[in-house]
Amino acid sequence: MSLIRAMSTVGGMTALSRVAGFARDILTAAILGAGPIADAFFVALKLPNFFRRVTAEGAFSVSFVPLYSETLDREGQAAANRFANNAFWIMMGVLSVFSALAIVCMPYVIMAIAPGFVGDAVRYDLGVELSRITFPYLLMMSLTALLGGVLNAHDRFAPFAFAPVLFNLSLILALLLSGFFETPGHALAYGVLCAGGAQFLMLFWCAVSGKVFRLEWRKPDMSPKIRKVFKLMGPGVVGAGVMHINLFADLILASFLAQGAISYLYYADRLNQLPLGIVGIAVGAALLPMLSKALSQGNEGQARDLFNRSLEYCLLLALPAALALFVVPDILIGTLFERGAFDAEDTAASSAVLMGYAVGLPAYIMIKLFSTVHWARQDTLTPVRISIIGTVCNIALSIVLIFQIGVAGISLATGVTAWLQLVLHLRALKTCSVVSFDARLRRNGVRVVLASVAMALSVYALGQVLPAVIDNRYAVLGVVVGGGMVVYGVLVCLSGIVNARLLKQALNGRGRK
Repeated sequence: MSLIRAMSTVGGMTALSRVAGFARDILTAAILGAGPIADAFFVALKLPNFFRRVTAEGAFSVSFVPLYSETLDREGQAAANRFANNAFWIMMGVLSVFSALAIVCMPYVIMAIAPGFVGDAVRYDLGVELSRITFPYLLMMSLTALLGGVLNAHDRFAPFAFAPVLFNLSLILALLLSGFFETPGHALAYGVLCAGGAQFLMLFWCAVSGKVFRLEWRKPDMSPKIRKVFKLMGPGVVGAGVMHINLFADLILASFLAQGAISYLYYADRLNQLPLGIVGIAVGAALLPMLSKALSQGNEGQARDLFNRSLEYCLLLALPAALALFVVPDILIGTLFERGAFDAEDTAASSAVLMGYAVGLPAYIMIKLFSTVHWARQDTLTPVRISIIGTVCNIALSIVLIFQIGVAGISLATGVTAWLQLVLHLRALKTCSVVSFDARLRRNGVRVVLASVAMALSVYALGQVLPAVIDNRYAVLGVVVGGGMVVYGVLVCLSGIVNARLLKQALNGRGRK
């Protein structure tokens, strides 16, 4: 499968998930709002997601997928299936015990990650109760990620990319049925639990019916490959954990602010995650197995081309998105979320937070690409060092800025720190032959920057003028977004960044192999 086709598949499914996610967030804002129950639920949602990103999309996946791809390429399907089964049962055993312990110790866990909740009868008690409901999601999604890695290694990207759609649909259903629960927070917590089960069952069925995985009962065996996975996971766990300490640092700091601060971070991050998810997840999921295979075959030319085209596509999609989020955050937040329990004051606070996140959005997407290069080379140590430096700087800068601009200081610190980490990745890979910028990337990179700036200016102008002449915020949002897309689309086509040949390759799947 071509890189363009793979990215298009993952990106398209992720975009579908984000559309469902926005429907979910609109309902969440209207029904749950930004009060104490919302703060408690968002902590309960972030807790299993934190560990999931360490065990699933984080340390485990980046260690397992290259080794599985290598085993499949060199030893065949039978050996790869034995390896995957062994990993499945080991993960099942370890995470079952860990989840049980976490549920028992949840009061102390909430004290650690949201100390500002202590003494608040509503937020603390609800935080403990809802987190106990959501935590088993960790086990189910970790197993789902393993199966997704197997499918991706076989160039079947759609099922794992579609799985988040089930998550969003489950939470939408939970919100619609929230009247049958004690609070909307309880409804959403059970929705998270059901979503984990639905995603696992779907991926299991796709892997088994697609004949890329056959579950066999076998006693877990610390084989040489499994030991290598754990060896690679060692720094990966530290790195993923350090990176996500940022999330808990944000929670800890925000928990000491006025009620609603955690919710402002959540709603702003939902918009920030749209391009980050579509572009970042697409490039990471598509590139890792392809790059791992090219490097295992010693094909540095193909690996270099995969890197350059991935970076080019990242810039093409991420930069205009980041600038749009920065120049019209109030129109986006207000139109999508301002209704019911979410008022104009919440819109203003969330918009300021979104601007801070947007500052670092292009850097974070490129960091995903550079991290993938490290992982494909089975180097999980270098990203750890960079994550540690980034985390320390992020926490320190957050503490400084929070006293200056409140909760928006947390997101701005995150954005600024992203650029520091990107510089460190560039320095770490300066001797890597794969990371060599070709003439096409340099030429198109300049054109993307110019087209993105022109688009941002047009979007800002429309955002300033239209609200005064159009008394419909949905129409304003449609014209602003549509106008920006037209301006950018015309400019990238006129400049030659995108042409008919490239579009034909994307549609037909005949891009660079």
